[in-house]
Formats: sequence, structure tokens, C-alpha cells
Amino acid sequence: MTRTLISSGSPFEEKIAYSRAVVVDGWVFVSGTTGYDYATMTMPDDVADQCRNALSTIAKAVAEAGGQMSDVVQVRYILPDGADFEACWPVLQEVFGAVRPAATMIEARLLDPAMKIEIEVTAKITPPAAPA
Repeated sequence: MTRTLISSGSPFEEKIAYSRAVVVDGWVFVSGTTGYDYATMTMPDDVADQCRNALSTIAKAVAEAGGQMSDVVQVRYILPDGADFEACWPVLQEVFGAVRPAATMIEARLLDPAMKIEIEVTAKITPPAAPA
């Protein structure tokens, strides 16, 4: 079994002892990701903007694993206020409209009250076919 750890550079990864993503045998497991912009360590107030930031961080991790967002097979959305979820739908449609992964939305408190959404995905990367 080959195991690859991927980091986004978030200081939380070292503090809490986790990886942004773990790749095992073509499967990519991306940890719950919030709306931080890790370049500036800021987070917007708007839930849709947080959703967009989280998906951008996730896309970078999936790309580092050798995949793309179309490889996502399952997604979990966690929001402290489930009523905020609908505001994220246009962003989700942009990213997952054609992919339509299996999905679950959970209402639960997050680590920081400023966090309005956390997203976790699983992707399956299929290696390119060998030339004939």
C-alpha cells in the first residue's frame, strides 16, 4: 500500500496532527476544509465565499494527488446553520454540476464561530490508460 500525505500549508495541520489529504491506492481522502484563504490566513464573512475558498483548497489537494474535481465521488458539507447551505448551491453547481458526487449535508458546530462551512471529499483517481 502506497500512502502519500498532502499539505495545504495550513498551520492547523501540524497543530492538530492531520494532513489536508491522504492518497492511498488511487483514493484521495481530503480532510474537512473550511473557507480560509491560506495565503492571507483570512476568511470571508459570506458563506458562499467560504465555500468557494474551501473548494479551491480542496481542488489544489486533489490536483497534487494527480486528480481533478471531476474525480470526486463523495462530498460532505458541514454547516453550523443549515439554512446557509442554499447560498452555496450556485458555487457547488459550478464545481460539481456535471460530476454529481454522492453528497451529505450535516448541521453541526464548527471549531471557530466565524466558520460557516466545512467540506470533505473523497476522490478516486484512475491512472491513464497505457498507449496501445
